[in-house]
Amino acid sequence: MVPALPFALDVEIVTLLASPVHRYEGRPADGPRDATAREEHETIQIRAGLGIVGDRYFGHAAHRTASVTLMAVESLEHVSRVLGLGPLDPSLTRRNIMLRGAPVDELRGEDFSLDTGSGAVLFRAHRPANPCAWMDVAFAPGTHRTLLKRGGIRCEPLTGGTLALGPAVLRTERVLAQPTLI
Repeated sequence: MVPALPFALDVEIVTLLASPVHRYEGRPADGPRDATAREEHETIQIRAGLGIVGDRYFGHAAHRTASVTLMAVESLEHVSRVLGLGPLDPSLTRRNIMLRGAPVDELRGEDFSLDTGSGAVLFRAHRPANPCAWMDVAFAPGTHRTLLKRGGIRCEPLTGGTLALGPAVLRTERVLAQPTLI
């Protein structure tokens, strides 16, 4: 059962990614691996302590506290604005869940829940999901540097459930500020 967290923020889940393979492997200059299976989903299944069903980190002991990654789409909009790019594909960040409307990077060390209508899924945010040099290959030179401190968070699922694209409610133990693009 998910505890009632007192503060709610209406958000939107814009991308859900579960990839059976690690596409950014080796040297960035060699380019990413091709997708071998469908990676973007309308819904994902999350299992407590294991991660996202079908994802490459599902059930791996070394990734239990980092099996789900979240990022704010506003971070990509910041990159787009700073580097003078057009719209960027959120799936290229390789983050599992892209949210609009929440300062994701501020969740570090906290428990929070996401609910898209099928019941809340509780997470514990552990450490930053720091961007890597692959971001300069996936998007444009300078992206890696521009995403510093905006790469999202690595989380541990404390309960299981289903998340879907679209409107969601993020609940926390404290009030969160709206994300900024500055």
